[in-house]
Amino acid sequence: MPGPRTDPGLRERLAASAARRDAGVQLRTEEFSAWLAERGQAHRFVVARVPFAALDGWDFAPETGNLHHRSGRFFTVEGLSVRTTAGPVASWQQPIIRQHEVGVLGILMKEFDGVPHFLMQAKMEPGNPNLLQISPTVQATRSNYTRVHGGAAVRYLEYFMGPRRGRTVCDVLQSEHGSWFYRKNNRNVIVETTEDVPAHEDFCWLTLGQLYELLGRDNTVNMDSRTVLSALPLPDGAGGAPDGGGEALLTDAEIQGWLTSHRSEHAWHIERVPLLGLPDWYRTDDEVARHDGRFFRLVAVSVRAGSREVARWSQPLLEPVGMGVTAFVVRDIGGVRHVLVQAKAEGGLPGVVELGPTVQCVPDNHPADRWPFLLDHVLSAGPARVLYSAVHAEEGGRFRNAESRYLVVEADDRVPARPPAEYAWLTVPQLSDMVRQGRQVNVQARTLLACLASLA
Repeated sequence: MPGPRTDPGLRERLAASAARRDAGVQLRTEEFSAWLAERGQAHRFVVARVPFAALDGWDFAPETGNLHHRSGRFFTVEGLSVRTTAGPVASWQQPIIRQHEVGVLGILMKEFDGVPHFLMQAKMEPGNPNLLQISPTVQATRSNYTRVHGGAAVRYLEYFMGPRRGRTVCDVLQSEHGSWFYRKNNRNVIVETTEDVPAHEDFCWLTLGQLYELLGRDNTVNMDSRTVLSALPLPDGAGGAPDGGGEALLTDAEIQGWLTSHRSEHAWHIERVPLLGLPDWYRTDDEVARHDGRFFRLVAVSVRAGSREVARWSQPLLEPVGMGVTAFVVRDIGGVRHVLVQAKAEGGLPGVVELGPTVQCVPDNHPADRWPFLLDHVLSAGPARVLYSAVHAEEGGRFRNAESRYLVVEADDRVPARPPAEYAWLTVPQLSDMVRQGRQVNVQARTLLACLASLA
């Protein structure tokens, strides 16, 4: 039986696009900041904290305390109860966002002068620290694109829904933040078109190289763009280290077996419970939060945004407490770059365990004598070992000021050759292949893969 069809020239074309870092068909990279600032000045954006009672269309159900929208769409905030035999914490309860709709994260790709470009949007999200960041061509939930909110149509949606008006580059379901979402999936898709596609004034055609340059800037490329870009086949040389012709430490079958064992060897009992009365959590007129002030809180905001399908709305947002640290530790083994990943368990993931970064935590949530494995290693790394560093925000449509320092750090002699059982060394291409399988690599690791690919 013949194998799956692939585009034999795609990697070479992507490599040509990745090499174009200084300029694209629409603007030079040095002009991007001015363009983004101009788009921010062209619209009025206002986000303000409000009490829950000021939310329009949102209510706490009297029986459960769950926060829901009167339409029954968008999302709800409920409680989650977790009991497990894995890890140091045997059980906990927490609020969690339940959004059962599958959203569309789509990027349109088109060649200009023989070089692939990507149509990106200057999109305002109420939870972004700087409000305006670069997002995919289409970033919409089913409630958005079916216009439950009564607003304008989603631009360029026709390239990703219905009869396909182009060639599929990738199309895969991916999970989102498993600590804050309950089994949420998004469709990550890139479509290449040959049609004439005029760019709306809030959109811009950028090369892959320009996007890689922008990934090096704080809070510029949003989470939804990063996860879609991570599904691209890697151009040759991506990851910043030459291939010395060696072999991967583990075979693909060994990796799959290792991940499967971590998904099956521990007991997990996960159930949705009422938000009302969660142990260790309280609710006031302004927030739902823990008594000890750790992890996150639930707040409400009112929003005005002239460039969105709806110009005014209000909604709840989950606001983490503290800056996160998210890092890959990398090492060249036999001349081949390897990435140390962990079998990361999160109560809201569809399969509970996915491949995660070496380090994924908020240090303030951990006592200093019980820091996660290698957190001290990445935080104490000298400049020569830090290959990548930038602050990126998480999904700004649901999370407020959710930032993490993303790092790629070269291992030194303190990193054991044989890591703990829940960690494994994968090559960059192996990790990339796992991303394209869908729901194997968590959203933080997908961001780091996109950042790693940007290292030339």
